[in-house]
Amino acid sequence: MRKTCTTDLATTNATWERAVSGTPDGQGRAPGATLPNITERNAAPSVPPPGEGSGAPGPGTGAPPSAVPADYRAAFNAARLAMAVVDREGRVLDANPALGALLGTDPALLATRSAAELADLREDPRTWSEYREVLCGRRARLCCTRRLQHTDGHALWAEITIEPAADSCSMLLSMADISDRRDLQGRLRHLQLHDPVTRLPNRHLFFERLASALESAAYDQEGTGRIGLCYLDLDGFKAVNDTLGHRIGDRLLGAVAQRLTECAAPGGHLVARLGGDEFALLVQNSTGTEQLCELARSVLAALQRPFDVVGQRLSVSASIGVVERPAAGTHTTWLMQAADTTLYWAKEDGKARWTLFDPERNAHRMTRQALSSTLRPAVEREEFVLDYQPLVGLVDGVVHGVEALVRWDHPQFGRLSPNRFIPLAEENGAIVPLGRWVLRTACHQARAWQRAHPLRPLVVSVNVAVRQVWDSDLVADVGAILQETGLPPHLLQLELTESAVMGSAGRPLQALQRLSDMGVAIAIDDFGTGYSNLAYLSRLPVSTLKLDGSFVQGFRTAEHPNPADETIVEALVQLAHRLGLTVTAECVESAEQAERLGRIGCDTGQGWFYSRPVPPDRIQAMITTSPASSAAS
Repeated sequence: MRKTCTTDLATTNATWERAVSGTPDGQGRAPGATLPNITERNAAPSVPPPGEGSGAPGPGTGAPPSAVPADYRAAFNAARLAMAVVDREGRVLDANPALGALLGTDPALLATRSAAELADLREDPRTWSEYREVLCGRRARLCCTRRLQHTDGHALWAEITIEPAADSCSMLLSMADISDRRDLQGRLRHLQLHDPVTRLPNRHLFFERLASALESAAYDQEGTGRIGLCYLDLDGFKAVNDTLGHRIGDRLLGAVAQRLTECAAPGGHLVARLGGDEFALLVQNSTGTEQLCELARSVLAALQRPFDVVGQRLSVSASIGVVERPAAGTHTTWLMQAADTTLYWAKEDGKARWTLFDPERNAHRMTRQALSSTLRPAVEREEFVLDYQPLVGLVDGVVHGVEALVRWDHPQFGRLSPNRFIPLAEENGAIVPLGRWVLRTACHQARAWQRAHPLRPLVVSVNVAVRQVWDSDLVADVGAILQETGLPPHLLQLELTESAVMGSAGRPLQALQRLSDMGVAIAIDDFGTGYSNLAYLSRLPVSTLKLDGSFVQGFRTAEHPNPADETIVEALVQLAHRLGLTVTAECVESAEQAERLGRIGCDTGQGWFYSRPVPPDRIQAMITTSPASSAAS
């Protein structure tokens, strides 16, 4: 037999008084007004809670009608909100008709049922724990949303609230049908997470699924524990938008999405549009790189078939970056960076292809990026040094000049040759401050050699990138440095590649002319590998041609000569001399090459036969021990 509790009638009357007066203490009501007294109206010194006592349940309730105030019962039964009174053990004592209608049953049949069963509170451990705390009085209220089953089979969503009743011996359970609101929220979320053009999952949903896949792979003992991604971009899609309009472009994107979905359907892979003409195919529990490569091949084949879009027959291709790896330890950011990098490789390699992620190639790219980002600070920190390679007369063997070659003493990667960082410097503009530093350092060194050997001054040759001419006032820089160092202009030679010089017009040509008028020599480096437009030689202020080493390599040995190379070099030398130009042969590696080049008429040679690039003090020793120095002494 359950224990009953006695209602605090004084407290209840006070509650009624506050409710009628509209104020916390009952003040403000009309003079002489009286309040209904629950004690007088119900004449029961001790009112048992609903569902308790010896009376038989009344119609539609689980408690005797005499146990509940008539006004309360009328409101309880007429309420549109589904409600039930629950005891502290979680059993339903009374249910109103609205609750029966909500669940599709007679409310009388709900009496003595478990409230947790009606509200499906056991399925969620956290909700179940909070519900029990409310029953025990350790928690004031529980509010949750649960998916319930109607007796006719359809599902509904209900917002469920459980809190103590006024008598403090029972609980009030209320359920509000929020199915329409949930459906609206679901439709809004679908619109929020799907692309309106292709109806595919959008970028936001893709990253949700990707993060979930990586997280679940760590706990899925039955899966492969690997994940794969095909990240693709349509080649030349912008031209479709620009020429045919965005309406045709959107239709084309929709057709592409349909073919991608067909390719992914057999494996149940996720297809998403990440934005613009970028799509992604996510492969969970991949079986290895071959699966991803096969998927990429099928996608390329599918997209290569022409599209019929609003009477237009369109052909597109795609570049695809493919990444496949263990899910453990993989982060979404890293995976997308790898996919984006690999997609860039596919485009760089010629487009209309797929490329698999290569860790070594990526490491090289990361190194390249690290070098590019630290070039300018490295110039300020003076991490660069200059080596010098002598230019030697092919007839007399005298050192007539040197070429300044920059090296980077990188704190992490050690000493780096120019081909590792000069192209990067030209790309990001760091070549301007770096070139200015090289020019100043080389001129200071040449001036020091001139002071030490006034009878044997050396010409110092410095490479200049065409971007230095465009992005800075090269003429002003050269003039200021010559004045600062005191080096005579005729002891400075600036080298530009043939492609840069032959294509010069406007400002670059004017700058070269002003430098020549200043007395600075201009040399064309790697001559014979660029445009080779000989007509420019009569128009440009050039004083020296430096033949590319590929010609000299034909001068191997007397037993294996290359007559064609020798004929070409001889013709170039004769042409240069007729134009008043001197000729320097690069990459001289043997005495026989030097002898034959001298016989043909080349003026100077440069290469390992004479010396590798060396520090300034080694050049000083060469000047002292050269034949001309010995003769002078």
